[in-house]
Amino acid sequence: MKTFLKLFVILLTIQQPGFAETPPNFVLCMSDDQGWGDVGFNGHPHLITPVMDEMAATGLRFDRFHAAAPVCSPTRASFLTGRHPNRMGVFSWGHSLRPQEVTIAEVLAQSGYSTGHFGKWHLGSVRADSPVSPGQSGFEEWLSSPNFYENSPLMSQRGKAVETDGESSMITVEAAIPFMEQAIKKQKTFLAVIWFGNPHTPHQATDELKKLYPGLSKKEQNYYGEITGIDQAMGHLRKELDRLKVRENTFLLYTSDNGPQGRTVGSSGGLRGAKGSLWEGGTRVPAMIEWPNRIKKHRVVKTPGNTSDIYPTVLELAGIKSPHQHPLDGISLVDVIDGKQTKREKPMAFWIYTSKGVGTPSAEWMQKLQDEQAGKAEATPAPPLSETALVKKKYKQGDPGGHSALVDEEWKLHAIPTKNKNWKYELYNLNDDEAETTDISKEHPDLVKRMSGELSEWRDSVIDSLNGKDYSTSN
Repeated sequence: MKTFLKLFVILLTIQQPGFAETPPNFVLCMSDDQGWGDVGFNGHPHLITPVMDEMAATGLRFDRFHAAAPVCSPTRASFLTGRHPNRMGVFSWGHSLRPQEVTIAEVLAQSGYSTGHFGKWHLGSVRADSPVSPGQSGFEEWLSSPNFYENSPLMSQRGKAVETDGESSMITVEAAIPFMEQAIKKQKTFLAVIWFGNPHTPHQATDELKKLYPGLSKKEQNYYGEITGIDQAMGHLRKELDRLKVRENTFLLYTSDNGPQGRTVGSSGGLRGAKGSLWEGGTRVPAMIEWPNRIKKHRVVKTPGNTSDIYPTVLELAGIKSPHQHPLDGISLVDVIDGKQTKREKPMAFWIYTSKGVGTPSAEWMQKLQDEQAGKAEATPAPPLSETALVKKKYKQGDPGGHSALVDEEWKLHAIPTKNKNWKYELYNLNDDEAETTDISKEHPDLVKRMSGELSEWRDSVIDSLNGKDYSTSN
């Protein structure tokens, strides 16, 4: 059920005055558990990723781009809202998006864009009656899965279970093509959010993809094969954008939702940590942008960025402004994209608020939905929202809650909770020590004091949001 504030924000969305360029289409792609080192262009010894390598060599390559969180659902929440996931209670995997949140799809749809979601959702149920389905989150068209998915999965098309046939990443891209064709036929710009289900476990590459890696272990063949499958799907997507004659004015982003899972053959490229960690290996991810009309030549971007920046960046590029916007953590990277700015306007903050994940068995949920449609099972309502989906409890200011970190250009401060509910601070210079091997906090006490104060103030603001302050108009 939509809240008054949510509708109010969207209905007040306006076109920014003075915006003269034709707004671009947006195709925003994200893989699942692909580490910083899981691409050929970052020096992987085996991976075959010619399309990703070409994107990195001809478009914008971001060398310090991060997932806003080290696990799946939280990063996806940041991607859609421009806000840190803890503000809306999406603490860990399987936690639902709050219905009160305003998404990039809702804002663009209200401004005339066609909007579609294809692939992994993992922000709530994909049933038609769910208040946090893709359809209720601003996407007019959707073929989505509750969580990760393998080849030939059952998926939800606008709330109806449908069978698919083929390699999972190619299925995802193929679903987006008719959507884009329809938008073009209607002379509408479009937003296509394409979230691949690979290379998340259990890793089941097709035989054709595994054959590309002879002599390697089965684990490696399946893992690398899935990433090459994404690469091939991205190649198909780019060719289709060419065929549809929209590639020149399409903003195409590719990134990942977090670092590699620790028990797999995934690579963080020598960075410390993996999925679930706030060390660089848990959040730094590959990121590339293509947009021929505006990005005329290749450039490597060293400016820090993260998935919370996607929302404000897209809105500015579309010439859209949302008055009364909920507080954002992300910033627009338009000047960075245009080469006018190399320094980030404000630090990036990260925070793992300790909370268990919520199981999201995609295949089981989708089979149940299909059985209901066939009359083989009693119909049930959408699975209930997780306890974090609505404001149901009050959280305390100053509660450490879990590991947090602040990145200010080359400096990264970690605040690690201790047993006595205090903080242990560690400071790293990422220009000199991107693997975070040497704590230099004792050498820079003034810097630690400043950054720890900023981080504490930011955490307090997050708790305010978590307790519903941003929704107060509707309460």
